[in-house]
Amino acid sequence: MAEDSLMDEDRYELDRARVQAVQVAAEAGEAGRLAENLEPMHPADIADLLEQVGPETRQMILKVLGSGFDGEILSELDDSFRMEVIEALDLPVLVEAVRDLESDDIVDILQHLDPPLRGTLLNALEGGRRAAVEQALAYPEFSAGRLMQREMVAGPEHWTVGDAIDHLRARQDLPEDFYHMILVDPRHRPTGYVALGKILGHPREERLSAIAANSFHIIEAKQEEGEVAYAFNQYHLISAPVVDGDGRLVGVITIDDAMGVLDEEAEEDLLRLAGVSDGSSLADRLLTTIRRRFPWLAVNLVTAVLASAVIAVYEDSIARVVALAVLMPIIASMGGNAGTQSLTVAVRAIATKDLTGSNVWRVIRREVLVGAANGLLFAAVMGGVGFLWFGSPVLAAVAAAAMLINLVVAGLAGTVIPIALERIRIDPALASGAFVTTVTDVVGFFAFLGIASAVMM
Repeated sequence: MAEDSLMDEDRYELDRARVQAVQVAAEAGEAGRLAENLEPMHPADIADLLEQVGPETRQMILKVLGSGFDGEILSELDDSFRMEVIEALDLPVLVEAVRDLESDDIVDILQHLDPPLRGTLLNALEGGRRAAVEQALAYPEFSAGRLMQREMVAGPEHWTVGDAIDHLRARQDLPEDFYHMILVDPRHRPTGYVALGKILGHPREERLSAIAANSFHIIEAKQEEGEVAYAFNQYHLISAPVVDGDGRLVGVITIDDAMGVLDEEAEEDLLRLAGVSDGSSLADRLLTTIRRRFPWLAVNLVTAVLASAVIAVYEDSIARVVALAVLMPIIASMGGNAGTQSLTVAVRAIATKDLTGSNVWRVIRREVLVGAANGLLFAAVMGGVGFLWFGSPVLAAVAAAAMLINLVVAGLAGTVIPIALERIRIDPALASGAFVTTVTDVVGFFAFLGIASAVMM
């Protein structure tokens, strides 16, 4: 069973033998064998391969792909690698690669390019597609207008199933992937949509408005893409029409783009919780990585100095009872871990809008009670450890009390701090970690050393 589970986990990883074969062929300059190994691979897998191999092998792969370079590879690449690949491609190859993409993928690529290259690629697009891409680029970054694609299927709300089928068969420019026909009124405002399965499953004379989907959500072009992704996840949408300021249909967003945003935001939160810039990747140069990580390490240094200042207040007590120096890192560490647990839950709940004003006090109370329950359990453990280690019932009681206090404070701080930061419009994922760690360190040291000084000295 364990072996089957491991196979399931590795199912979608790149085949190691193929990766090695590609590297060997590239290093040997054997273009034919390299092309043979690349030919059956999906563009997403080729993108992963380009990200995993070294720069020299990457250049060789791009050379072998040549004019056959698939534009989908560009759309699958991480931004940090994409620019390197774009710079390595000959301009005619890059132009053809971009031409083959849908408008939302073209926008995603062009929005990060320098104006001269962006203009060159825009000029290479056909008139209608160029206008669509330029219109999307005119919307704010990270908005629905940038996320949407202009390729869509729409029809008048008075159409029948037969009208829709005839229209679909007659069109020469259907989107490669679509899920609904959007219904519009005479002013080109969306009024509903019909799933393709409904169109195929009803008689020709059936009115489309009679079989329109019950769940219908309209996205405004200037809406923030994170809100769009939330709507897709919350209401189980597959696609949604996008409208301009006058409510007219201008595009459509599909589930793959919305889920891409969710993945990006989850990754961003994870990196920020660790004090790492959300733009960081394996492709970053050494100096870039150092520059991005240094600021938060500096913040952590300041907070560590603050915690050390608390220790300095009780240095006489520590000198008289050396056991205090042995046990106090345990108290602080347990508080830090407990605070991080509460913090992670709170930050994620804020991001998914599960933590709101209506339930905030219930959530805070729950985390404090969890901290108290765990605090009692680990206080008993800590008391036992302290007694067995040093043979002092008083020291054991002090360690137990400090453990309980710190875990209760950790649950409170891990929840209240991100909520407070979110209220004052500071990203809780970015700033909460340093504050929570400082609180648990300071409280842990102060509680343990303060109680010990009062009781044992």
